[in-house]
Amino acid sequence: MSSVRTVDWADHRIVAIDQTRLPHEVVLLDIETVDDLIAAIRSLAIRGAPALGVAGALGVALAAVSPGSADDVPAAAARLRAARPTAVNLAWGVDQALAHLAGGPDAVLSAAIRVRDEDIASCRAIGERGADWLLERVGGPLAIQTHCNAGALACVEWGTALGVVRSLHERGALAHVYADETRPLLQGARLTAWELARMGAAHTVVADAAGPSVIANGLVQAVVVGADRIAANGDVVNKVGTYPLALAAHRAGVPFVVAAPESTVDMATPTGADVPIEVRAAEEVTAFAGVAVAPPGTAALNYAFDVTPRDLVTAIVTEARVF
Repeated sequence: MSSVRTVDWADHRIVAIDQTRLPHEVVLLDIETVDDLIAAIRSLAIRGAPALGVAGALGVALAAVSPGSADDVPAAAARLRAARPTAVNLAWGVDQALAHLAGGPDAVLSAAIRVRDEDIASCRAIGERGADWLLERVGGPLAIQTHCNAGALACVEWGTALGVVRSLHERGALAHVYADETRPLLQGARLTAWELARMGAAHTVVADAAGPSVIANGLVQAVVVGADRIAANGDVVNKVGTYPLALAAHRAGVPFVVAAPESTVDMATPTGADVPIEVRAAEEVTAFAGVAVAPPGTAALNYAFDVTPRDLVTAIVTEARVF
């Protein structure tokens, strides 16, 4: 992933990998309007909490540098913030760039570029810190289980949970990775497996329903996941299906580690119960690749995220600390 950034700024526009086209082809999106960016975020062409933070900042910059749009930048920022409500990084990135609006378009763009560059640096720090903690706590080589995609695709270049995996791999301390498929949109099977293959890491994709059994059967020494929001009390909001892994890890005495940047820690949200949980379209569950898999009229409850209570979390690793 080092040769192509997940989301970037080039020639007065946003350039991003279309994650809906992976693993079959790498397609770059040229995003020239805020509306196009919002559509890419809602369709999950751009996804992953840190990547959404960078995209939000760059989206404000896009609005600021567009001719004749200065008066509309706050309105564009408000629409960007609302594009996906659960991941706090999107609103955080928007606010980082918007805070420099009084300085003019160049100041907004500079702020957005700083958000991008700081994400790259922070994810590398998370990877190293997380690898250090696991090797000191558990030893190696390690078999790791992860859920959804918290790799370079979810950030800019490196990754959070997969950043830890990559750091272990580069040290020769990674034995195997078990990647949950992550229903219904298969971010684990499509994206995480693609990234693991590119880094040359041994891996196996498992059905979500089998994830807790992987832990119970002693196949992994740690679970490492990312986060879309961490509440002030330590509750963790991540892709739905994370909570069952935390329960299984707790029962088995396996460390459950959350890797995320400090920007994901939301001190304004007291607990996980206060986080708005996105509910996505029923068709993502009742159909696959456009083909119905349930009888017509079947209802589906499609939570995009769940909340893992703080007492099930062994450690949270950020670029600055482990707590």
